[in-house]
Amino acid sequence: MPRPDINDGGPRRRDLLGFIGGTMLVSLFGCFRQLSGSAGGSAAMSDTSAQASPEAAGQPTCTVRPQQTAGPFFVDEGLNRSDIRPDPTTGAVKPGLPLTLQFRVSQVGSNACLPLAGAMVDVWHCDAAGVYSDVADRRASTVGQKFLRGSQVTNADGIAEFITVYPGWYPGRAVHIHFKIRGSSVAGQNYEFTSQLYFDDALSDRIYAQAPYRDRGQRPTRNSNDGIFRSGGEQLTLPIAQAEEGYIGRFEIGLELEP
Repeated sequence: MPRPDINDGGPRRRDLLGFIGGTMLVSLFGCFRQLSGSAGGSAAMSDTSAQASPEAAGQPTCTVRPQQTAGPFFVDEGLNRSDIRPDPTTGAVKPGLPLTLQFRVSQVGSNACLPLAGAMVDVWHCDAAGVYSDVADRRASTVGQKFLRGSQVTNADGIAEFITVYPGWYPGRAVHIHFKIRGSSVAGQNYEFTSQLYFDDALSDRIYAQAPYRDRGQRPTRNSNDGIFRSGGEQLTLPIAQAEEGYIGRFEIGLELEP
């Protein structure tokens, strides 16, 4: 199990944080039809919802969404796959409630959010027992295992979809999934944006009363106790709906790319 780390953001090998030289300035916007309001905030960004045209055919309103730390457990695996549940070496599938996670990535324009094709979306999170793959910790080592990690490139509609399980918990953090969006513009400039998705506490309570989660007992950290969540987590809470099997979460985000 990973070491409890309230900051969840210390230096680690292969951890990508911040922007590198020559990288475009990226702001993150969420384009939501299902959620209203935008509590919290992001200090260095302004709300451009007035610039977007909700009347434009099928285009949602764009509102600001904050970047958050990648944490200590990002590993650039290069695993291009949609189903991230199995370990690719052994084929063993991580147990848990099925969760389909769909991103729709857009580029914020002057009048609308337009689909951003060709962006790589990386996803990684802990399993039902609160353990990340391919990391070494004082309690355990999962180096060489690659469960619950993967990436997809957005299609022409800006969509990247993953099949995973509802994440577990570990001390010091609210329930969350990490994601990173990166790519190159038509001008050849690199961009990268990193943040986290969160879940409604009441939903997590219901899910954690079921196997394989229930044997771990009461989780100590809820959204309101997580310092990272308090820095914009309400804007990053994943809208969840029941699916034929498990749940589905759809997250619409827009990137404002500035040369």
